[in-house]
Formats: sequence, structure tokens, C-alpha cells
Amino acid sequence: MPRTMNGPGRTYLPGADSPQQLEDILAELEREFRAGQSMRLVSAAGQEIELPGDLFDVLRRVAEFLAAGQGVTVVPTDTQLTTQEAADFIGVSRPTLVKYLDSGALSYDTVGRHRRVMLADLVSFQERIRAERQAALRQLARHNQQSGMLDLVYTAEAEADGS
Repeated sequence: MPRTMNGPGRTYLPGADSPQQLEDILAELEREFRAGQSMRLVSAAGQEIELPGDLFDVLRRVAEFLAAGQGVTVVPTDTQLTTQEAADFIGVSRPTLVKYLDSGALSYDTVGRHRRVMLADLVSFQERIRAERQAALRQLARHNQQSGMLDLVYTAEAEADGS
């Protein structure tokens, strides 16, 4: 059964007494990340557990936001969002989100008379839009370079890097 935002999600806020500690932790995580090191958790008994790369990245991102004084909310991807929550998540107005729903660009479920958007669908939509924008920018850069409007040099390596 899908969950709602009022369900199992949890928001973590930075403690008022620990900004320096968070910055120190973030600095250490960044050093380890840049060095390509694996990260390990060590229990009080000395037992070590190696963290998978994805979990390490999550911890690094959470530490980044907390160190900057921002809260972080963790929710499962099967969470259902109201149209207002979904609009807030992708940074558009609710009427714009409703246009996406009505056009079929974004799927939704109906609960009674209310529409609900799955977080996983919203993240996929957001990634698809981002990829389409990047492709359009690359095409525009190629066109401008070929027409001589820009002195930039377009290379296949830049496209492969996503720049």
C-alpha cells in the first residue's frame, strides 16, 4: 500500500549545538569521497561494516545539508504526494503541475476526488525533463558553433561528460 507524506517519512534538523561537528564530519566525508576510499562504520565493540557507495553518497549529502543549516526529509519512493507537495518538490506552481497531469506527462492516481502522485514517478519525470533540457542545450550549442555564432568548441567528449 502506498504511503502518504504524513506517513513514515522523517525530517532531520541540524542541532544548534553541533554546527562545527557537522562541518568536520562533512569535511572528512568529502576527503574520503575525493580519495575514492570506501567508508566503514565501526560499532562500539569495534565491528566494522563497509558502506556501499550509494549509502556513502546519501550520508555525504545529508551531512552537506545539515552542515549548511538545512533540514533533510527522508521518505520512501512509494510515497504518494498531494498535487501541492508534488509541485513544491519539483519547484513549479500547483496549476503547472496539474497541466502536466492533465497532459499525461506525469502519471497519477485518484483517491476519491483527489489526485496523488507517486514520488518515484515524480523523480523519473524530473530526471526526464532534466535530460531533455540538457539535450536541447547541447543541440543549441552545436548549432551556434556550426553557424559561427559562438567561439566555443563543441566536442564529443564534452557531450559524454554531460557538459
